[in-house]
Amino acid sequence: MGRVFGVPLHLDASMLLLTLVVTVAYAVLARRQLDLGPVAGYLVGVGFVVSLLGSVLLHELGHALTARRYGIGVRGITLELLGGYTEMDRDAPSPRVDLLVSLAGPAVSALLGAVGVAATLALPDGTLADQLAFQFAASNVVVAIFNSLPGLPLDGGRALRAAVWALTRDRHRGTEVAGWVGRAVALGTLALVVALTLRRALPPLLLPLLLLVAFTLWRGAGQSIRLARISRRLPLIDLARLARPVLPVPSGTPLAEAQRRRAEGPDPRAALTVVDSAGRPVALVDPARADAVPPDRRPWLAVDAVSRGLDTVPTLPVGTDGERVMQTVQTHPGAQYVVTAGEDVVGVLHIADLAQLLEPKRKMNT
Repeated sequence: MGRVFGVPLHLDASMLLLTLVVTVAYAVLARRQLDLGPVAGYLVGVGFVVSLLGSVLLHELGHALTARRYGIGVRGITLELLGGYTEMDRDAPSPRVDLLVSLAGPAVSALLGAVGVAATLALPDGTLADQLAFQFAASNVVVAIFNSLPGLPLDGGRALRAAVWALTRDRHRGTEVAGWVGRAVALGTLALVVALTLRRALPPLLLPLLLLVAFTLWRGAGQSIRLARISRRLPLIDLARLARPVLPVPSGTPLAEAQRRRAEGPDPRAALTVVDSAGRPVALVDPARADAVPPDRRPWLAVDAVSRGLDTVPTLPVGTDGERVMQTVQTHPGAQYVVTAGEDVVGVLHIADLAQLLEPKRKMNT
């Protein structure tokens, strides 16, 4: 969508749903309280949505600019169903910085809410300006309070993570604790939605939106718990042991022959590399493409036809630590990564092997 203070701004598709629901709901409210016509009511609804999106953006800028203040790069801001989130290029270096970055957003929303309250008290009752100011104040106060709830993926959850991190000196434990509390917040949100629905105190239009919010909270909390468990195992990543060995085959070798050599070799899981006439590796056989070739065609198809040039496959030095391996995987998603020692190819990391190491209880395809 553009940049704000140099930060890329993105709009998630779920924000369109929120925009539609809020526009319609607020238009109905404005028409009833201000005696407006249908067109005027919807125009007021759109205006309120614009001010609401602006408030959410300022909330996220609070996170982004605070992160920059402490040397953390910001990749972008995304506006979505729960309001938005700020993507940073690395974790906070200490619990204190994590806490300050987490609370910066709710602090901005609380300040905007206070401005809205002051405007509401200053404007004449029953006017359009008074109604807009009141809704602006209410929405920012609700955003500040809701985001301060102590469960991930909410800002209050990040603050809880920082507190547990400071007490235990274990960031991963803080993330896991805040994730489980986030699941409790999601269940509480669901229970509240059900209670309001049974009492007929909830407009029907808001029901699917709030159910989606509860589901999003549950999913985000689960992802946080999973991330904490994965992060604990990052020190176990040793590319020298994890990478599969390579089996070089000359360019032009039939696929069936290459697979036969691998099956009869010391490691049937070895990665097939294509070498030129001088014995230099030039390509890597893609297992998925090779498996897709019918068996009766494999004796007649050269390995080159199911290979990728090595210059197109991401590379990892053999001594790369776990965090940098994960950064490479996130930046360059793929099924295989060439492991090198200087200019030599010493192995191939398969993403399935990495996933099995990080999540041993999760069923993986090899």
